[in-house]
Amino acid sequence: MSGLILLLPLTSSRNSRLDHPPSTRFTSPSRPTPIPCVVIGRNQNPWLETNLQKLHNDREDNANFSDDAVYVRRRSGGGAVFHDAGNLNYSVISPRTTFTRDKHAEMMVRALHRVGAINTSVNDRHDIVISTLEDQPRKISGSAFKLTRFRALHHGTCLLDSPNISDLGSWLRSPARDYIKAKGVESVRSPVANVSSSMQDAPAGFSMQAVIASVMDEFAQVYQVSPDAVRQAQRAHAVEPELYAADSWVAGAVGELEADAVPEIKKGLDELRSLEWKYTQTPQFTFSTYPIEEDPRERPPLPPSLPPSTRVFLRFKHGAIIESCISTSDNPLIAAEQASRVHPALNGRKLHELQLSNWTGLLLGRLSADEEPDTIRQLASFIASKFGS
Repeated sequence: MSGLILLLPLTSSRNSRLDHPPSTRFTSPSRPTPIPCVVIGRNQNPWLETNLQKLHNDREDNANFSDDAVYVRRRSGGGAVFHDAGNLNYSVISPRTTFTRDKHAEMMVRALHRVGAINTSVNDRHDIVISTLEDQPRKISGSAFKLTRFRALHHGTCLLDSPNISDLGSWLRSPARDYIKAKGVESVRSPVANVSSSMQDAPAGFSMQAVIASVMDEFAQVYQVSPDAVRQAQRAHAVEPELYAADSWVAGAVGELEADAVPEIKKGLDELRSLEWKYTQTPQFTFSTYPIEEDPRERPPLPPSLPPSTRVFLRFKHGAIIESCISTSDNPLIAAEQASRVHPALNGRKLHELQLSNWTGLLLGRLSADEEPDTIRQLASFIASKFGS
């Protein structure tokens, strides 16, 4: 993916009021071979918001990275988004006193207008949408925010020319959605489009670098940035991954190697990469194959390979099982006995650590007295498939 980070201020102390005109830093990540990823907000549920079966399985001890899209949880709020090489990501860190939620989205729209995407605008959800004559407005950019006492972070996406635009749902459509009731923030589903799709007839055509340069120019106008800083930032992004500095600004490219060299930044990155952050940060939720009081929705039919009396209920807190009721018998007494045998083996287990082999071994060990092994394996496969195990 491409990225652009615009930071304000450079030299103010952490306790200053930041009422004076800010100094400026442009940074842009150096560009390794991009791997697509799904990024969710800090208060979201990965089992509800993503298709973990299609994403890289980081939950196995021997997991090796491949070309599969990866799963990331960010520190800010908001909904789930998909990133790839055709998606521009922008971030602005500015004084809290000058921040408004539409300020930088409007900056992005002006930048898009400059390159010919004049049918873009900011809607009442602070998203950027693109209008067409044939269809309802389609979302091209979503935003997330994080506010502290003195700083405001606004970062967003912009679907410029994603080659995966028609397949985004396959990464973001959870196979467990019909069974999960979750606390926290649920994403708002919206139809999306590429900016490039509306510029096929534009005189200059579409260019990712032109959009990036236009965003930098608009940022410079909003914050009265030195023209030298803009030139060096544009050069660093397009040509040389180096840093340039003057008295009031720094411009250049910062990549993973540079970030890992700073202990405070490396500590934060290590936390974001950890399985604890990615999975146990999840707010409380339930999974149930049948209607319950707190989630009375009708459920899809169970697979025909399972007895119609099969029931699976799980309650999670911080990504760990705190309550369960799993049974296959149509006899209430036997079903209660089955559930009582299964729960001690599940209680306290972290969901992200349970793979198909774990579910199979656990259920075979506790249900084999009442059920055929093949049926138990089918039940384990059904549960594991819903959680991407």
